[in-house]
Amino acid sequence: MHEVTLRMKDIQKSFSGIKALKNINFELRKGEVHALLGENGAGKSTLIKILSGIYQADGGSIEIDGKTISIHNPLDAIKQGIAVIHQELILADNMSIAENIFMGRERCNKFGFIDFKAAEREVQERLDLLGIDLKAATVISKLSTPQKQVVEIVKALTYHAKIVIMDEPTASLSNKEIEMLFSIIEQLKEQHISIIYISHRMEEIFHISDRVTVIRDGEYVDTLKTKDTDADELVRLMVGRQISDYYSHTKRKLDQVVLEAEGICTPDKLKDVTIKLHKGEILGLSGLVGAGRTELARAIFGIDRIESGVIKINGRPAAIQSPGDAIKNGIVLIPESRKEEGLILGNTVGFNITITVLEEFIKFIHVKQAREQEIIHTFFSKLSIKASSPRQAVGLLSGGNQQKAVVAKWLATRPDIIIMDEPTRGIDVGAKAEIYALMDELAKQGTSIIMISSELPEVLGMSDRIYVMNNGRIATCLDGAEATQENIMSYAAGVKND
Repeated sequence: MHEVTLRMKDIQKSFSGIKALKNINFELRKGEVHALLGENGAGKSTLIKILSGIYQADGGSIEIDGKTISIHNPLDAIKQGIAVIHQELILADNMSIAENIFMGRERCNKFGFIDFKAAEREVQERLDLLGIDLKAATVISKLSTPQKQVVEIVKALTYHAKIVIMDEPTASLSNKEIEMLFSIIEQLKEQHISIIYISHRMEEIFHISDRVTVIRDGEYVDTLKTKDTDADELVRLMVGRQISDYYSHTKRKLDQVVLEAEGICTPDKLKDVTIKLHKGEILGLSGLVGAGRTELARAIFGIDRIESGVIKINGRPAAIQSPGDAIKNGIVLIPESRKEEGLILGNTVGFNITITVLEEFIKFIHVKQAREQEIIHTFFSKLSIKASSPRQAVGLLSGGNQQKAVVAKWLATRPDIIIMDEPTRGIDVGAKAEIYALMDELAKQGTSIIMISSELPEVLGMSDRIYVMNNGRIATCLDGAEATQENIMSYAAGVKND
């Protein structure tokens, strides 16, 4: 695995006079998985867009199999055997797998008509080769997210791709689905296909990659064999600090109960769920995918109907039948999917921050612009949101800054209780540290937080207590020495039971 298939030398790129990439070097060997690491804004996306033909470099060179090439557009990249599996999959839901894969390059018979059967046969051969139990004629809308990713991979293979770029491929997958993806990656390696793997999840990097290249602030930092490094070193290379500095939560004595959910049952998932949340507490909610964590958050926030049980705020029953009722009771929910449920991507950062508090600066037809700007600038400063201005479209921000905009939107309502569902999913280590510091500061000020997370180090590092869910029920509550990764996983998997 020492034969070099891709070499990018001294790649440079500027936007409006600002250097995004400064003499970046990157090398990919045949049949290897090479992880590309860096904070949001470090230059990963720009480098990949140059390789895939979306951007053109201002300087430097690209070699494929030892020959210098030019990539002027995505079609050039495809012709050179470069394929990208984007984080947000682009497929036509009303068309079949085969139709999606050959869209724009349909297989035709000798009479010039589209030969659907020939396309299906070719795609089916690829699916069978990868050991995937799918039929080429299946309509995309019937597939799960990991199955849709398989379709994108098969599409890349029909282009005879020798380099596949995977951008955050596991962002919305369960552990079982991730294992399936890793199995496919191993098969691609056996076929001598090289993979550039972009992820913020350290455990994935160490599980699947052969080497890691770190870039920071648009500059090349280092390339390491994965087996010769560890998470602490990679974090230090990315952001200049140790991983132990991540979790800034100071655990404190808890006394006043601010929220009680007693015997909560919902039609589809929750079964007699009871939890307590204290003032100034960060309460972790752990469990496997499908355990009921998000459903509990939705029930408390008034999205999902509660069949039986009661929610109490400061000891008194609260009638919460809608998100509006929850907000009136000082409860807000930062959802798992910021792009689908947390933000209006086409609108500005300022608009998204103030949308929950319009009554503070709009009276009938009169808009108090000074008050509106005061709210926006307060949270820009408080959360260190990095944007060209409040008028920039929020969809153009990095994942970490989008998450800060969602948090700002709800902090503007001055809540007493914040439910955070996967608060650091898909954001880099630097942005994670900022979110953790903010959570700790809010807790110090008396705000209570329920944090749902699939990352066990995050749950352990930031929680005062941890409820573990299994199959719609609370399996246990852990704190102190009992709170270990092994105990959490045992209760989450149903091996242990209180």
